Amino acid sequence: MTAERVLVAGATSAIAAAVARRYAEAGADLVLAARDAGKLSAVADDLRVRGTGRVETFVIDMVDTARQAELLAAAQAALGRIDVVLVAWGTLPDQAAIEHDVAATLACWEANATSVVAFLAQAADVLEAQRGGCLAVITSVAGVRGRRANYTYGAAKAGVIAFAQGLRARLFAAGVAVVELRPGPVDTPMTARLRKGPLFIGPERAGALIVGAIRRRRDIAYIPGYWRWIMLAVALVPEGVMKRLNLSAG
Repeated sequence: MTAERVLVAGATSAIAAAVARRYAEAGADLVLAARDAGKLSAVADDLRVRGTGRVETFVIDMVDTARQAELLAAAQAALGRIDVVLVAWGTLPDQAAIEHDVAATLACWEANATSVVAFLAQAADVLEAQRGGCLAVITSVAGVRGRRANYTYGAAKAGVIAFAQGLRARLFAAGVAVVELRPGPVDTPMTARLRKGPLFIGPERAGALIVGAIRRRRDIAYIPGYWRWIMLAVALVPEGVMKRLNLSAG
């Protein structure tokens, strides 16, 4: 059986690293991309002792859209055919701290939407040309409905959700799956400033659920699955009531 060939963009995030560990333990060949060379090297070294067939690294700030094509070319050179592309970077700013700061608002959008959409578009072309593979992107339950506590972040994720839906329809005939992953809150450095509640999960559980969703080629996967029902309830709240609430989970 041929080893899976996986590109992880944003590989030093806690969730992405957990996903990479799962693939490594299954003997996959991996290309890891992230902006911090030291952290990237540490993740790669860890994967080598876990059984990965091959691991290569590529140092890039994924917000630098001008270099994204370089990453995809390097991944093709290293892996040949790419079976899975995982898009796994983003930031979670403090809404109260940025909502009167246009530059910070746009920076949030750049990190969570513009750069992600740019990479998805280019990765889609690669997988479409090879007539197969899986393009997976981590969004958030925050993108399902705008809420007072994190509407800038949520709006950026909502844009990616809509873009992924369109890509899914476009790429279906080419045999390419587009898997959109919607985690609830995960206990990672990105959420360190948030109060932890019973709905938080750890990155290892999130990673396992993500790999499972990718292998099943799920169109949309809530991480964990109970968030589907929570967000269905949130979506049904009338706007007149919603504007009086300050829901923060996710």
